Amino acid sequence: MPTPLVDDFGREVTGVRVSLTDRCNFDCVYCHNEGLGDTRGPMDAQDDEMSTDDVVRFLEVAAEFGVDAVKFTGGEPMLRDDLEEIIRRTPDSMETSMTTNGTFLPGRAEALVEAGLDRVNVSQDALDPEAFAEITKSGAYEKVLEGVRCALDAGLDPVKLNMVVFEHTAGYVEGMVDHVAENDGLQLQLIEYMPELTGRPEWNIDIQRVHDWLSDIAVRVEHREMHDRKRYYIAGDDGGEGMVEIVDPVENAGFCANCGRVRVTHEGYLKGCLNRNDDLKPMGEMTKPEIREAFRAVVADRVPYYGEYMVQNDRGEWEINEEYIGA
Repeated sequence: MPTPLVDDFGREVTGVRVSLTDRCNFDCVYCHNEGLGDTRGPMDAQDDEMSTDDVVRFLEVAAEFGVDAVKFTGGEPMLRDDLEEIIRRTPDSMETSMTTNGTFLPGRAEALVEAGLDRVNVSQDALDPEAFAEITKSGAYEKVLEGVRCALDAGLDPVKLNMVVFEHTAGYVEGMVDHVAENDGLQLQLIEYMPELTGRPEWNIDIQRVHDWLSDIAVRVEHREMHDRKRYYIAGDDGGEGMVEIVDPVENAGFCANCGRVRVTHEGYLKGCLNRNDDLKPMGEMTKPEIREAFRAVVADRVPYYGEYMVQNDRGEWEINEEYIGA
């Protein structure tokens, strides 16, 4: 296996997140894109999206640099009808996963597994249809549940449910934890709301309260190396256990210090940090030499967002480090 590239902060880059489109058939209230573009259903790559060959060529170069995991994201990645081909052509050395809203999994889950998909995350912010519709601006609740069942039936076990925790969903967390504890094959990923991406800070809640509550009820707790995340194992009424993980990047220097992922936008730009748009690196015409040059550059310029790009002043407030203004 090739040796991964290391940034100036000692962080190996071993994973990539590839956005295949910014189009989505949901309009989730916490999303900063909110259902862009043509969402009638799966279709060919649009003019502003990387082609199948572009995506595969990038992944082949990433594998040269020791990247062993790729997560396909969107928007909604299943709005690309070439998704199965992209997964089939992904280098065998890479674990392949996807984040989806689940509505297109019925009818495609088995083909995705046959193509080589290893894992799937399905966004599900509530168990109540009306609450789900209010958050997602979608009436697809039953289709999402069907998608989760189809993913499990196809062998994508466990299915990880993604739930963004903010003012609108905080009251549903307990029910969702019970849901994964009582249903084999499901896990829960609670994602801290990021007001800096959506511009609605009044929706924020204290994620530490969720940590504390889970600590109190968990039968055991583990730490993941990636982002120094905590995993809580919750006992179910049937004697089984459900795994709950919290992704809490906001104002968390430890999270950023343990990040080993580079991101790719649907247009074909590399970026070293989800929170920044001032660090984009173009990959030109997507030839392998251009991709290699851009990949080396984005890793060399990666900076932990909290603790370096954003630093605390004397009042404990986070502000941009002047060293990176205009950089």
